[in-house]
Amino acid sequence: MELRQTSIPGCCELLPDRFRDDRGSFVKTFHHGLFTELGLNTDWREEYYSVSHPRVLRGLHFQLPPHDHEKLVYCSAGGVLDVVLDLRRDSPSYGRHELFELNAERANLLYLPKGVAHGFYVTDGPATMLYKVATVYAPAHDTGIRWDSAGIPWPDADPVISQRDRSFAPLAEFVSPFTMGGAR
Repeated sequence: MELRQTSIPGCCELLPDRFRDDRGSFVKTFHHGLFTELGLNTDWREEYYSVSHPRVLRGLHFQLPPHDHEKLVYCSAGGVLDVVLDLRRDSPSYGRHELFELNAERANLLYLPKGVAHGFYVTDGPATMLYKVATVYAPAHDTGIRWDSAGIPWPDADPVISQRDRSFAPLAEFVSPFTMGGAR
């Protein structure tokens, strides 16, 4: 598995080995020893997936401290434009985003540190996104940043999006509790 650093500290793209034959393909998405060696979290508390249709936008989501978490995400069917937005006040990339194409063909994964918002737009659907998270879902701490408030060049000005996601505060109004070393 190859690890590529991104412009957002602590966020990395993982490119696993993909084994193919006449039956299809096989991809290992997690290996405890390798993740430990790379300094990545190995203590996952929940795992879930979403299935979304073309033009669906989900995000930009995160959990507030003390339930903030690292996250490992990947797309096992279809394809998405995935976005990470840095919300850590003392980060050199605070308020900036980075875009990634995640899809079943590439089999790439994103490792997200605490203090970043995550979202995606379905470019090839239906798309199945899988998530491993380091804390259990805490509804009272689950929130987000409004999708159109951070200068992200989404491919659609009028995506299919939930009312909840439309109602999030814009980035300019969000008072971040996140730092590179954890919440303050």
